[in-house]
Parts: sequence; structure tokens; C-alpha cells
Amino acid sequence: MTLATVFLTRRRLGAAVVGLCLLSWPVAGQAQETAAFFRQNCANCHTIGGGRLVGPDLKGVTALRDRSWFIQFLQNPKAMTEGGDPYALKLKEEARGVVMPTIPGMTPERAGALLDLIEAESAKEHSQFEGLTISDKPFTPAEIARGEALFAGTLRLSGGAPACLSCHTTVSLGGLGGGRLGPDLSRVFERLHGRKGLAAWLLAPATTTMRAVFGERPLSSEEVLPLVAFLEASAKRGADDQRPQGLELLLFALGGLAVCVVSFDAIWKGRLRSVRRALVEHTRSRGGK
Repeated sequence: MTLATVFLTRRRLGAAVVGLCLLSWPVAGQAQETAAFFRQNCANCHTIGGGRLVGPDLKGVTALRDRSWFIQFLQNPKAMTEGGDPYALKLKEEARGVVMPTIPGMTPERAGALLDLIEAESAKEHSQFEGLTISDKPFTPAEIARGEALFAGTLRLSGGAPACLSCHTTVSLGGLGGGRLGPDLSRVFERLHGRKGLAAWLLAPATTTMRAVFGERPLSSEEVLPLVAFLEASAKRGADDQRPQGLELLLFALGGLAVCVVSFDAIWKGRLRSVRRALVEHTRSRGGK
């Protein structure tokens, strides 16, 4: 074999390798995009191999129905549920009446890619979407205190996102202890069915506002666990600590009004005396004439 032949063979092999890389790049890119889409839109309600959250564990779920059924369901779950589809109604019952929302941007192609992802992750011993493993042991006072500090912002979030207190409050913080832009989170632990569901939501919030805030600045698992501890403790305080909303604000307003009245009385009392004194003296001086 001549040197020219060897060189030509190597060039052809190099071109073949480059061609294979270029062909596989779109596939790998689509897989990464689909995984990111699942994490942002599905992982807050579903795991793959980690057990049930609000929605069912998706490990092996594609074997339960035809692929065409899943593609249709993913595009419009509400329509299939309201249309009386037996399996869609079963899913609603198991989710305690919660109907899966329609995900923006869901197309037949996107649905098919998600099904491919679920099948691939289901075949693994441990999927990347198993979710956090959280012990059933009681949280320690230190973990709860750390969660409260993260919630209130006295301990900054590592990703740079604003503190929960900016938009939310809990009964543990009192009536004046939080924001009102978002819902009261005193009972969010119960609404999301416990530790695992709440942790999944904190890792990948699904609402438009939360996604905009935490999409690029997500919470770490080291922050999620103490926040779960704090919100669980808040929920356990229960109805005994629930005061009528606005009562504390009313008392605060009445107290402020009383302070203002006393202050103005003290300020104007002296001024009125000086005015009266001047009037009396003026009247006396004119009477004397």
C-alpha cells in the first residue's frame, strides 16, 4: 500500500466519522431538549420509577395503552376526560379529581418524543427522573429553622432567586410576615400530597410565574429539603393557629390609628392653647381700651 493510498484511506475514515457525528447530533440534541421539557413540565407531578406524586409513576406506562392513545391524551387531557374516556376518568379518580393540564407547545411530535423518553428511562435501573429520596423520619428543629431562613430570605438561595417571602406567606410567619402576590403556603404540604410531591414541585415549578423566576435559577436539593421541612411544620400547626385573614391587619391598623390620634392630639393641643391665649389677650386688650 502506497503512502498516497494510506492518506486517502485515512481521509475517507475521517470523513465517515464526521458524517456519523453530524447525523447523530440532531438525535442527541432532541433527546436533551425532550429531557429538559419533561423536567420543566412533567417532573413536578410524575416520576419515572420513583413512585406516585400527584400523577402516576410513568415507569412502564407506555405498555398500558396504545401509543396513539397517549399521543391524543397528551395533546388535550381535559377533552378526553370530559369526553368520558374510561382510562382518562380512571386517572382523574386516582389523582383525587385532578385533571392533567394541557401543556403549552404539546404537538404530536413532542408527545411522541416524550413517549420515547419514558420508554428509554423505564428500561434503566435508576431513571434520572426518579425524584428526590426523602426519609420518613421527622425533620430536626435545625432543618426546619434552615427552611424558614431560606423562605424568609435571611439565608440567600444559592441560585440567586428571590426568597419565597417576596410573594408568599405561611401561618408560621404571622399575618404581616409575607407577600400577597402568590397564594398562602400554610397548607401547600397537604395540597401536594406530602414530602415527595412538594419536593418535586419545588425542584421544577410548573406555573408560568414560578417557571420564569426559577427556570434559570433552580433550587438545589440542599435547599429543597429544609424548605419541605419548614412547610411541613407549618402545615402541622393546623387550624389552631389559623386566624381569620385580615384580623391582624385590622388590629395593626387600629393600633396605628390610635397612635396617630394621640400624636396629633399632643401636637395640636399645644398649638390650640397658644392660639386661644393670643385671642384672649387680644380681646382683653381691646376691652381695656
